[in-house]
Amino acid sequence: MESALSSRAMPGRAMPSVRYLPVSLFGSVMSIAGLSLAWRFASKAYGANIAVANSIGIVALSLFLVLAVSYLGKLFFHPDLVKREFLSPVMGSFFGTVGISVLLLSSIIGGYSAAAQLVVWAIGALLTLALSALMISRLLNGNAAPASVMPAWLIAGVGSLNIVGTGGALPAEWVHEVNLLAAAIGGVSAIVFFVLIFSRLVHQEPLAEAMRPSKMILIAPFAVGFIAYVSLVQRVDMFAALLFYFGLFLFSIICYRLAVKPAPFSPAWWAIGFPMAALSNAALIYADSVGGKGLGFIAALLLCLLTVSIAVLSIRSLYALLTGRFLTA
Repeated sequence: MESALSSRAMPGRAMPSVRYLPVSLFGSVMSIAGLSLAWRFASKAYGANIAVANSIGIVALSLFLVLAVSYLGKLFFHPDLVKREFLSPVMGSFFGTVGISVLLLSSIIGGYSAAAQLVVWAIGALLTLALSALMISRLLNGNAAPASVMPAWLIAGVGSLNIVGTGGALPAEWVHEVNLLAAAIGGVSAIVFFVLIFSRLVHQEPLAEAMRPSKMILIAPFAVGFIAYVSLVQRVDMFAALLFYFGLFLFSIICYRLAVKPAPFSPAWWAIGFPMAALSNAALIYADSVGGKGLGFIAALLLCLLTVSIAVLSIRSLYALLTGRFLTA
């Protein structure tokens, strides 16, 4: 019946279906929410109109609701496909993007209601910690093929650091202990996974063409780690600076490699958005704390690159969706 309706509505063109909706597309929510938070920092640093950040935040919230309802539809109508995706050693890691999206959205909601922010943050923290435990437990079963080691594995570890980055300013007493737990899990597992992934990229065959954009996730432990550390200790010190500068160094290398040898456009390209947003936020925080025209320029440049990248990804995604090249296979 679905195919009959599709053929009548749009002859000769495949219609998008939730059947082909990848959980990794929640990375688009993370990216747009991260962009909103970056513009919120920019409103303080450069006097940008806060309406820009609020508008982008509303887009992120709306997109999350659409994707959440759509993926629940996939779970209801195609549970076997969701199960296969969840059990995949590569795609299974992307389920962490759901919890991280909720955490980032809690910061956006905080601009309207502190009570709602705490509730949403708690839900996101619970989802993120549960999935981190599940994914790490699954890896300890052994027999993982070397080729299955992907940058997406970092989501299970780095996700916990987002709990700290988004919850560091919450006033509830119990939040501090949750942040310490999340920092411990995220910090140690991010180090372990980064070493595994770096070794795989050096010693094994190159990533498949479609997975190349996910290399940008490698900067997340340092950019998100910077934000989490500063949020936890409430200051920018030398250790924070080291995290920021190595993240910036790694970003320069990966950005150049993706520009020189770009992969064809696919939903996988959304993997670059949130790591760039995290680095942009880190740069804005670092520049505000340390000062200097050079750091201010770097922060502004990263914000511009982030904004243009998210705009291009959004336009290309919408075009692919409307022309039947997105979510059709």
